Amino acid sequence: MTEPLLTEPLRVVLAGGGTAGHVSPMLAIARALEELPPGPGAGAVRCTMVGTTTGLETRLVPQAGYALDTIDRVPMPRRPTMDLVRLPVRLRRAVAQAGEILARRRADVVVGVGGYVSTPVYLAAVRRGIPLVIHEANVRAGLANKVGARRAAVVATAFPETALAGARCVGMPMRREISTLDRSASRSEARRALGLDQSTPTVVVTGGSSGALNLNRAVAGSLPHLAAAGLQVLHLTGRDKQVLGPDGTPVSSPGYHQREYLDGMEQAYAAADLIVARAGSGTVHELAAVGLPSVLVPLPVGNGEQALNARGLVAAGGALTVRDEAFTPEWIDRELIPLALDAERLLAMSAAAGRLGVCDADRTMARLVVQAAGRTLPTTDRSGEDQ
Repeated sequence: MTEPLLTEPLRVVLAGGGTAGHVSPMLAIARALEELPPGPGAGAVRCTMVGTTTGLETRLVPQAGYALDTIDRVPMPRRPTMDLVRLPVRLRRAVAQAGEILARRRADVVVGVGGYVSTPVYLAAVRRGIPLVIHEANVRAGLANKVGARRAAVVATAFPETALAGARCVGMPMRREISTLDRSASRSEARRALGLDQSTPTVVVTGGSSGALNLNRAVAGSLPHLAAAGLQVLHLTGRDKQVLGPDGTPVSSPGYHQREYLDGMEQAYAAADLIVARAGSGTVHELAAVGLPSVLVPLPVGNGEQALNARGLVAAGGALTVRDEAFTPEWIDRELIPLALDAERLLAMSAAAGRLGVCDADRTMARLVVQAAGRTLPTTDRSGEDQ
């Protein structure tokens, strides 16, 4: 596909943060924008980001090499409290902070992925007549993106069933290391790097970067059965959530490998025959992109968005779901172990998941951002014909 040429510098301010589910697609969009070929002039894309001082963006954005500006965190109270009384003042202050950032960064276009930081940035962009592009990751749209979508030039979603007026489904922007992963070709090296046996059926368990206490407890209680079944387990417990035995040392069992966190989940995806994970939108789309069979345990708090996120992958046959409270050692023994040992069923699940995979959402979003900024140079579709 021929990407649009940029004839002048394009200054993009991206807003989002709080969790990896917001930060990761924001970074993926920025990378895709930077990869657009420059025009005959200066032609570079300059991306900066806006977050708060309390989210994962404070670590992940600078680590990725981008400048991060911060504004006050303005949560939207859902019940009558003093926070609701203070909301107008807090919001005005955050909008003013966002407006100063957009002016200083000379923003040509604003891209938002939701989260607490986004609403003030959206309002500031609209007031200044700066084109706004929104990406909504979840089936059930968040409040910030519901507000921003009313005035956005472009509204994109990860799921086709997300109800936002004028939205188009593009999939989930993700890191190229994942969207281009060939699990079969990478399996041997991934297992070697992770210290795993090459030929043993492998289950990866992760509750995300912050971990999941119930998942950790259930797996720890199942270690004798998992070992007896001949499975090896890579257990990513979450930062500061190491699973310890009665003596205060990390639990151990044949074939059991415990880590708090793994930078580069593509290694875990390549090593796994089956994964147990939460059902965040990013995770669901990554599992589809790489064709990895999964057991999804939706987060039991919030507005139920994780259960909705998992629904399509389950319906397609690429995943199973189990409620958090039902994910117990007994369930692992009864359901997970037989699945992990059923190579034929896992192969069918892998194919089913892969059919839902969208691997070019980052590039699609980059083109939409360019167009929203008024850059309307011709593009070609995947067959090479002019659109």
